[in-house]
Amino acid sequence: MSGHNANVSDARGPALLDEHAGILRTRVGACWPGSRAVFRGVDLHQEFHDADWMALYVYGITGRRFTPQQIKLLHGIWTNTSYPDTRLWNNRIAALAGNVRSSPILGLAAALSVSEARIYGGGPGLRAIDFFQRAGRALDAGQSLRAFVQEELAARYIYGYGRPIEAHDERLPWLSGLAKSLGLADGRYFRMAFEVERTLAELGKPSLKMNYAAMTAALGADMGLSVREFQIFRLPLFLAGMPPCLVEAAHKPEGTLFPTPCDGIAYEGVSKRPWQK
Repeated sequence: MSGHNANVSDARGPALLDEHAGILRTRVGACWPGSRAVFRGVDLHQEFHDADWMALYVYGITGRRFTPQQIKLLHGIWTNTSYPDTRLWNNRIAALAGNVRSSPILGLAAALSVSEARIYGGGPGLRAIDFFQRAGRALDAGQSLRAFVQEELAARYIYGYGRPIEAHDERLPWLSGLAKSLGLADGRYFRMAFEVERTLAELGKPSLKMNYAAMTAALGADMGLSVREFQIFRLPLFLAGMPPCLVEAAHKPEGTLFPTPCDGIAYEGVSKRPWQK
């Protein structure tokens, strides 16, 4: 084994585990029951006892304090997409859990877990903020936005633009209006989001209109959120729309939510076969 590989092995071997055994080294916080709790270096009850929950949440993610205007905008990002429609893929899981009398926590946790799908839900938002940040670096290096968009189109999807069924995203006017009312609509990436939409139209892609993923990603990027920070912030994005679906489904007769009759299944597999005795 080479010296390099030996070092790698040692770094991940028993010595490393022994160094961390029996102790937790942390910078994010700890609690002393009966005394106090420290949250990222500050006393939780002294600093946050009357704080907005979102302020605590994003401080926990980033270690940074956000302005009241930013906190209100972050709330708006969640609120404007809280749809209690049981037909939506993630809400359906919560509703099915309620209809079969499962635990609400299990149902909601399962619904949240599928909300980070690759082509809808959390996935496009994650890729959209990465797109904007890479675009920003490309522009800083002297590349034009049009050239960058052309390269992206040739190599991959541009997440945050285009929407199945209906190209118009009804959430954007409300969120954009909120950002403007709070003085947060002049950021570099927010303006870039609209410029990308115009560029796509000029490049013969008029159907690729901005969707919620792009607008929220641009606003997140303007607040200085990293890709991972934005991903964690988005985690409860659809949560408020799930409990109504679960509660309503729990009041229906068990097993009656979206039942599928046998003749409603288009089976194209192996045909019926005689039983071999």
